Amino acid sequence: MEISISRDDLIKPLGQAAGVVERRQTLPILAYILIRQQGSQLTLTGTDLEVEVAAGSKSSAGTDGEITVPARKLLDICRGLPDGAAIKINLKGEKAVVRSGKSRFTLVTMPTGDFPAIEATEWAETFSVPQKALKTLLENTQFCMAHQDVRYYLNGLLFELDGKTLRAIATDGHRMALSEVELKQNSGDNRQIIVPRKGVLELTRFLEDSDKPAKISLGTNRSEEHTSELQSH
Repeated sequence: MEISISRDDLIKPLGQAAGVVERRQTLPILAYILIRQQGSQLTLTGTDLEVEVAAGSKSSAGTDGEITVPARKLLDICRGLPDGAAIKINLKGEKAVVRSGKSRFTLVTMPTGDFPAIEATEWAETFSVPQKALKTLLENTQFCMAHQDVRYYLNGLLFELDGKTLRAIATDGHRMALSEVELKQNSGDNRQIIVPRKGVLELTRFLEDSDKPAKISLGTNRSEEHTSELQSH
């Protein structure tokens, strides 16, 4: 496997995927990100088993394949390179070799089959919200989320879908914040999901102050707990 990409095209999706990776992990594989190359599409995935972030770039070249590398170490390498630097990543045995100019770095990999994935069934609901509106919705409510409360359901944000209204509610048991936004299309059935605290914070960081659409998909996993996916364009 070989990947060729510029630093500028890699560092943003790498930062997004690595942002969800905890520095202290119970499983070694959770300190890694999964890199998948398909044609010119590069996808980087990070997870902590509660939240999964997949970010990509369409400006890469090389041979198809997938590899896992330490998230923080690769991010530190990219941050230390100059703007516009060309990066090549090669898989050699059980190690990944990262080259840029005269610099060369060797990273230990782990089997891609060990990398966990948050699987969802077919999405039951899909709708779009302007990124600016969704970001405002989160910023108006996230400060009321609990932090490490034994009542785990308070450590997140409740999304309520009611016809043409998307409502966000957060509480730590002492205070409550509520905000809502009108949707352009009717979403159909009423739905409620709780997004974990880290997921909310990562979404707020990703979203732009623009009217570009953010697509939200809601589904149900095998244990009948709600799962969700958000894609920004």
